[in-house]
Amino acid sequence: MYYQVVSFSHKNCDQGMREKLAFASDAEKIEMLNLLVAFEFVHEAFIVSTCNRVELVLATRDNFSSFHAVLGLMAQKSDLNFYQLKSTAERYDDEEAVHHIFSVVSSLESLVVGESQITGQVKEAFMLSHKNKTAGRKLNRLISYAVKCAAEVRNATNISQNPISIASVAVAQAHKILGDNMAGMTGVVLGAGEMGILAAKHLLRAKCDVVLLGRDMEKIELAAHTLGENVKADTVENLTKYINRYRLLFSATSAKEPVITKTLIENESVDRLWFDMAIPRDIEDMGIEKLQLFRIDDLRSISQSNHAMREEQAVRAAEIVEKYTDDFYAWLRALSIEPVIKQMRIHVNDAIDTEMKRAIKKGFVPTEAEENMRKMAEQMFKRFLHEPTQNLRKSSTENKNANCIESVKRIFNIDTENIDFKEYKSDHHTKGYNT
Repeated sequence: MYYQVVSFSHKNCDQGMREKLAFASDAEKIEMLNLLVAFEFVHEAFIVSTCNRVELVLATRDNFSSFHAVLGLMAQKSDLNFYQLKSTAERYDDEEAVHHIFSVVSSLESLVVGESQITGQVKEAFMLSHKNKTAGRKLNRLISYAVKCAAEVRNATNISQNPISIASVAVAQAHKILGDNMAGMTGVVLGAGEMGILAAKHLLRAKCDVVLLGRDMEKIELAAHTLGENVKADTVENLTKYINRYRLLFSATSAKEPVITKTLIENESVDRLWFDMAIPRDIEDMGIEKLQLFRIDDLRSISQSNHAMREEQAVRAAEIVEKYTDDFYAWLRALSIEPVIKQMRIHVNDAIDTEMKRAIKKGFVPTEAEENMRKMAEQMFKRFLHEPTQNLRKSSTENKNANCIESVKRIFNIDTENIDFKEYKSDHHTKGYNT
């Protein structure tokens, strides 16, 4: 079994391509997941789709085949050229894949290093696939370790203190442009998801009033009530009124098409400062002179100072990720060797049973001597297997012997695909590391 990540992120493709690759709904993800696990070489999969990245995380039998299957399916979904996707995608296999996921969940790969949203987003992505039965034990191990790694990164560094998100960068940029004039202004926030709520919170801290717009009035009113008295709730049906009344707008919906178009603008001479934080984009290109528009990719350069400030802590965080990657593989190999050793011993006992029955039937061994002969045979095999099993446990913790277990399984015709590895947790901790 192998791990693989196929990544399209802010590091390797622009916003336009990410918009085409993004999954607009859970239903779209589930459709893709079902197609992926239908391939015999894909065990499990889940999909992370955020403003800054689309990543497919897989447990596979064959990473070459799975990579090209992902590219083919994503090309069909997005209407992008297969070879364009192949030249753009970042492919991570096995240990690199594990290291990458640990880095992503620890927020070291984010547009703004240290932002706290990504850990929850990856967990939710896994849970969606788990409920769909397209992810299970193999990827659960990976995510469980990744979350532990992210927790240690947060605890051992201050990289996530005063957490920064795209929403906070957008509000900070607005304050940089407007200065003290921003206090007392009204900011229109379109979308009551996590990004929209974060934008509203940062606007309130900047002493702005907020108009929160969404499709579900009950949900919007609840969010507004939670945020406080300076937040007004309304529906998107009144969007035109607000974007023509107030100059400050932050948009973060899950709409597939732009929801703010030039036809909604009543007066182009009014100064406007808008931030489009959605993938796909919420605001169409308008060519209006008085409109200053920032999209997600525009915020990348703004966030560079945050990267610089956190560079030292990021180095420490990267060391933690490296350690957890090594520990994960040592744990995985140590865990996987115990069922193999147990199956070897079962094969031995089966062989003893078969030969004892044959020996008694042929008259080679008297029936009354069976118990003593069986004990002698068992002791002989135990002595014979002792050193090989000790060496197997030791080898299982070393990177250079990564293929050793698979070779033994093939030699002894051992299948561990359907074994519950929880049975061996105590074994691998004592035997895997202390031999």
